[in-house]
Amino acid sequence: MTELGRLVDPAHTVLITQECQNGSMGSDALWPALADAASSAIPNISKLVHAARSAKVPIVHCLVAKRPDFLGSNANAPLFAPARRSGGLQLGSHAAALIDEIGPDPTDIIITRTHSVSPLAGTGLDATLRNLGARTIVVAGVSVNVAIPSATMDAVNAGYRVVIPRDAVAGVPPDYADSVLTHTLSLLASVVSTQDLLEVWKG
Repeated sequence: MTELGRLVDPAHTVLITQECQNGSMGSDALWPALADAASSAIPNISKLVHAARSAKVPIVHCLVAKRPDFLGSNANAPLFAPARRSGGLQLGSHAAALIDEIGPDPTDIIITRTHSVSPLAGTGLDATLRNLGARTIVVAGVSVNVAIPSATMDAVNAGYRVVIPRDAVAGVPPDYADSVLTHTLSLLASVVSTQDLLEVWKG
């Protein structure tokens, strides 16, 4: 078995999709530039999700949604303003739903947070990962600007190994996202390609 094969062995690996929602990268996108950048990542995220299901790698979809009155949600950074102005990403809305390309499947787990910029910040994700026996997490989705680095750093601090398929994540502008992957995230995670993971999970 290759080094990557050992790292992402289905026995101890979980695939996390981060904010793969209509309001982030789909038809209701609140950040059009991000949705445009993510358009090339969506087919790769879909391939990873389907390969993970076939390989019995658990999948956790990490979504963000807000109450209509935004009670309990952050308002302390410019990032949160578009959702508050538009009323988008409301709990139960089409914008807050997972994009059609990746499901969900009945075997998937969905964790929806109403606050913070990290899927691991007070959401119950850490407990879920530990109950699934995870030692490695594969992170796909958006954005390389904020949530992907936040998730990676929180996961490393919590003791997990992190793998990032660079063509299954996106940020804006794309050349900045590529620089973050090369010069920051590669110091914290194993940065690979979607094809690398598909080859491992196909067995």
